[in-house]
Order: sequence, then C-alpha cells, then structure tokens
Amino acid sequence: MRHGGTRTLITGGTGFIGSALMARLRAEGLHPLGTCRGTSLNQRCVSAPPLEADGDWSNLLRGIDTVVHTAARVHVMRDTSSNALDAFRAVNVKGSLNLARQAASAGVRRLVFISSVKVNGEEIRHGRPFAAENDLAPEDAYGISKAEAEAGLKAIAAETGMEFVIIRPPLVYGPGVRGNFATMMRAVALGLPLPFGAVTDNRRSLVGLDNLVDLIVTCIDHPAAANQTFMVSDGEDLSTADLLRRLGAAMGKPARLLNIPPALLGAAAAMIGKRAVAQRLLGNLQVDISHTCRTLGWKPPISLDEGLRRAVQGGIR
Repeated sequence: MRHGGTRTLITGGTGFIGSALMARLRAEGLHPLGTCRGTSLNQRCVSAPPLEADGDWSNLLRGIDTVVHTAARVHVMRDTSSNALDAFRAVNVKGSLNLARQAASAGVRRLVFISSVKVNGEEIRHGRPFAAENDLAPEDAYGISKAEAEAGLKAIAAETGMEFVIIRPPLVYGPGVRGNFATMMRAVALGLPLPFGAVTDNRRSLVGLDNLVDLIVTCIDHPAAANQTFMVSDGEDLSTADLLRRLGAAMGKPARLLNIPPALLGAAAAMIGKRAVAQRLLGNLQVDISHTCRTLGWKPPISLDEGLRRAVQGGIR
C-alpha cells in the first residue's frame, strides 16, 4: 500500500488488531477500507456481511488490491456454544474461505490472513520453538479452525493464483488488551500477591500490538511475503516471573511475587480443573521468527519493555 497505491480492505476494522492497523495506515497518509459489524459502525468503517454466513463481499472488494483478514471468532476461556468446533468452523473456516474465494474472483492480488500460533500446538516439546515449517498440531477448537482455514486458503490460492500470507502470532498485548493479559495487569496494578515468583525456568513468546501491526504492514506489499507463513514475536522470550516483574516495572509498581514451587501450582490447578490455565502460566511456548526476519528483512521495531509501557499507558478494559 505504501508502494504503488495499493488499496487495502481490513476486516474487523474496529477490533483489537484491526483498529490498530487502520490507525497505522491512516497515520501514513493512506485510506484503508475497514469493515465492522452493527454497533461498531463509524465513519471509517463500513458494514460487513456476517462471517458465519455465505455473505456477499462483492461491493466491498471492488477495486481492492489486498485484503487483511483480522476478523474471527476468537478464542475464549468459557465457550458457551453447545458445539464449540462447529461454531469456530462456521466463522473461521467457512466464513474466511468464502471471503477468500470472492476476493480471488474480484481480482484481489493478496490476502493476508491472521492465524494463530495455536495451530502449532499449546506447548513446545524438547525445547524447540515453533517454526513456520513445523507440522500442525492444534489441540482446541479455535486452533483447529485456524489450521483448517490456513489449508483452505492455500488451496484457493493455488487454484486461482491469488497470493496469500499467513501470520501466526502468539499472545498479543497492547493498549486496550483484554482476556488473561488484562487480568494479569489488574492483579499487578492492585498489588495482589501472585504465586509465580519461582516460575523462572519456563519461556513464553509474546508480541506487542505495534510489532504485529508493523509486520502486517510489511506483508501488505513486500514481494518476498507472497505465499509465505510467518511466525511473529517481540524477539525476546520471558519466564512468567520475569514477565510479571517487567510489567510491574512498566507500571512503576513492583509485582508482589510469592515463591511457590511450580510443581505444586500445577498440581493444585489440576485438582480444580484449571490445567489449561496452568499450562499457559507454567509451560513453554516459544516461536522462531528467524524465517520472518530473514525473508522480509524485518525485525520487531518496538522492544518488549516499550510494548509493555504502551500497554500500561493504554489502560485496561
């Protein structure tokens, strides 16, 4: 979009990632077209057909060169759907591939798909970070739906000649972040004692919102991004204890950490049915971004500490 007047459509233009991407492109003097749903409509976004239906995107795709698909049914801790996998597939697979087919028919040159590291799995094995070329091993409904969408997008691209780019972020944090990261921020801000002082041997990859957006912008028109899959992170992996301490430093309020043995925390979590939560806090999930950096000549422009500072400055929803 920065080179040659590319016109870009961003789905989920008022979402956590989409709104930041819209702001970045507008700041560069560009005019992306963002889509949003019902109550989220504003002067900079247009109404989009429901992703979970066979909606007609033809009017929105007219004249579009690149689609950045950020809209999705997102991973939630407490899913109330009677069949979670069917619900995720309806939006993340069927809806995404319907958009992709119509984009190809409309002559869209490239579709950038925001996937998830969860297609690779929930935890690394034998100390090897997840890489783009690894076999996929999703474990939950959200990860399965994203993996199936990736496969379908590649098939459509091979059939039609439309380029694809797949980006797999780990946990994304930034201004206005929600979910587990927001809960962690509140706990540190309130000075609550947290039992993770001894969780120093695990490693987790994160990506700040500004770093993810920078990679997406790079992938909109970078020639070497065509038909590639990219892992993304801040380039620095942290233990849970270190993350909490760095988050406290960003707040100017030291985290209060208790030194409870990780094995004891894991056992307690299993007893109360919180094994998955414990895995995210105690386990290892790292990504290898060397392929991304080498292929695109890219590196995360914002340090992890600066990303945490921006998240704190942006407040907690």
